[in-house]
Amino acid sequence: MNLQESGEMYLETILILSQQKSFVRAIDVGEYMGFSKPSVSRAIGLLRNGGFVTVGEGGGIRLTDDGKEVAEKIYERHQYLTRFLVDIGVSKEVAAEDACRMEHVISDESFAAIKKHCQYE
Repeated sequence: MNLQESGEMYLETILILSQQKSFVRAIDVGEYMGFSKPSVSRAIGLLRNGGFVTVGEGGGIRLTDDGKEVAEKIYERHQYLTRFLVDIGVSKEVAAEDACRMEHVISDESFAAIKKHCQYE
């Protein structure tokens, strides 16, 4: 399954929430993203069918290995791109918003070059 930007955003959100709490529910995802319950339910269903998440009996959402791999990739890009933009003079708020858009379209080659150039760790 080829993920679109929205699917990547959901996976990234689930990753972030799972770092904050042990039990992530659809309502948590919706609140974090500002989306309606039906929108979140539909997206989670697509991600489950694609093998990116599992949903337990109690409604807990967990990333599969494939889902975690995608989520970590997107989250790492978000963090690096935000920091890079801030370092070149962009405000934190604008940098975070722009990084959120850029993280989905930047090539692996370009991201690797930025990462190598910045050497954040």
